[in-house]
Amino acid sequence: MTTLHKFFLPFLVITVLLFTSCSKEDDTTLHNPNDTTLENVLTGIGFQGYAIVTKNGKDLVRQGFGWANQDTESPQGDNLGYRIGSVTKTLTAAAVVQLKRDGLIQSFDQTLDEFDTEFPNGDQITIAQLLSHQSGIPEYQLLAEGAYEQGETLDEGTIYDLIKELILENGLDFTPGSNKEYCNSNYLIAALLVEQVSGMPYHEYVQQKIFNPLGMSESYKGTDEIDSDTHVQGYLNGSPNSSYPMDIPFGAGDFSSTPSDMETWTNAVKTDWFTEAERTEIFAKDVPSGYVDFGLGWFTTQEGSTTMYWHGGDINGYWSMIGFIPEYDATIVLLSNQQDDTGTQRNTIIEHLLTTAFN
Repeated sequence: MTTLHKFFLPFLVITVLLFTSCSKEDDTTLHNPNDTTLENVLTGIGFQGYAIVTKNGKDLVRQGFGWANQDTESPQGDNLGYRIGSVTKTLTAAAVVQLKRDGLIQSFDQTLDEFDTEFPNGDQITIAQLLSHQSGIPEYQLLAEGAYEQGETLDEGTIYDLIKELILENGLDFTPGSNKEYCNSNYLIAALLVEQVSGMPYHEYVQQKIFNPLGMSESYKGTDEIDSDTHVQGYLNGSPNSSYPMDIPFGAGDFSSTPSDMETWTNAVKTDWFTEAERTEIFAKDVPSGYVDFGLGWFTTQEGSTTMYWHGGDINGYWSMIGFIPEYDATIVLLSNQQDDTGTQRNTIIEHLLTTAFN
């Protein structure tokens, strides 16, 4: 029996964070959104970044908040780059869907041992379980970051071997399919699967199959150090915090993009990028009101009769969220350059959207 997570619980917030501290015990009580405009909510919580939220074809908000670079006092912009963290996972999942379209995989129920005969317990873990965080594969993040801090050079292949060693030494965290636990390892493996099956580098495959057809010319693999001419500076508690070894979040959180490109991607997913048959496999269904569930690369949150599909991301200096609400033809893109370890800002915004803006 898999588990659902009650919406707005601090546990849920922690599970969607990528490469930020999970040990904080700060108060994550949500602000009362009140009956006010979304712009006022964003201003009130100190949101720093660029926000695009539309409803029935009209903008609720489309503007920047705070500075893209505090030293130069340059404004936020919809054509500037932001690290998107785990929103990358929506692209990785879509790339795997594309593999199936191209006939390179036959089913999301294929098991990992078909692609790597030496993967521990690979005969028990399906592609669908990878993409929906049901694999039981242990998390690699802290170990990889620790090795990097000790001066070791890591790439995705090294990390993949590390993940296999973790399973050989300690086993899986749970029996595949019996639980759901957010884990970046799933998506690093999925991105490597894209490479192996397509015969193309992962980022090139995403470029050719997703970015080029949609005209997303400002989305790319993030660099360890940002280009301050085209990319906003990230901050933590007001101090610059943009450096990160981008090989570590391979396929799980390594893209940078612009608000404009993320709007294009979200609108494509909202409309016709996936076929109806694909949508039935990708988006979690029958989610009770007040709960969130994992699909293949997307979360489904249900609040009353309103359904929101979304994904968030966090990485040094940045947080992000994209999503859509079909009932209101709504598109949501929030890219922030002020790290929020507790996820309080994202939860406050989601609560306002589901209980006020789209109610």
